[in-house]
Amino acid sequence: MVDIVGIAANTLILGSLYALIAIGFTLVFGVAGQANLAHGGTITIGAFTAWYVSGMGYGVWIGLLAATVTGALFHVVLHSLLVKHTEDPVNVLIITLLSWLVIEYSFRAAVGTNPRSVPSMLDGATSIGGVSFLYNNLLIFAVSWLFIIGLFVFINHTKHGQAIIATGMNEKGAALVGIDTDRITLLVWALAGVFAGSAGVLYGTFRAASYDMGMTPLTLAFAIVILGGIGSIRGSLIAAYVIGFLEVFTTSAISPRLSGMTALILIILVLLYKPTGFYGRELPT
Repeated sequence: MVDIVGIAANTLILGSLYALIAIGFTLVFGVAGQANLAHGGTITIGAFTAWYVSGMGYGVWIGLLAATVTGALFHVVLHSLLVKHTEDPVNVLIITLLSWLVIEYSFRAAVGTNPRSVPSMLDGATSIGGVSFLYNNLLIFAVSWLFIIGLFVFINHTKHGQAIIATGMNEKGAALVGIDTDRITLLVWALAGVFAGSAGVLYGTFRAASYDMGMTPLTLAFAIVILGGIGSIRGSLIAAYVIGFLEVFTTSAISPRLSGMTALILIILVLLYKPTGFYGRELPT
């Protein structure tokens, strides 16, 4: 018998994590028009940053803070040294893909192929509606939404946020009214790094950290962005919960072996029948 309460609760937790994973990818695509395949590598960097910082005795919360900084710095360096100097979207794809592969091979050489356990944010478990939940998983939901709400507040209630909206609408028009679009694009990449780094930590506490851990989150990000509509953060939020539900339902009611297949199938179906997704290409608000 299908556990409806368990599926609903796990969908909320998993969907929030998937949303955090996808939003950084969506933000860069929506504002800069660039597909950052190094997003998966940044997730790996975030997870291992938290693992390393925790191993030094500072705890996973300091590790989370360090991961957001490391993710942002990596994106700033990547954009400033490589992406900024090419205008061809295909070249951006190639550059970020190669950057991701360099990250993977570097971590494989440094820490090996065995997964590393990122400490839980909070030990223990509780029961809600007869369903048992780890405190760590409940914190994944809460922390994910803190980042998401913070982004919405920043975009809608700050001057830099309004500049991001203007740049996403029309880059040339934004430049004509005095907005430094290059600086805004760099800011968007930095914000995406914050989200990817933090998502890596939460994903690492949920599963584990490994050199190739970025593959599944990047696949999910692609599926969510395509389903929600390229460039739409609102669409990505909805799509994240749709995919989260399908993932939980598939593994719970059908077979755990099908985990991950729903995202791939959705990409194919959406591209065939509704390539604009839920919202199509719109502003990042």
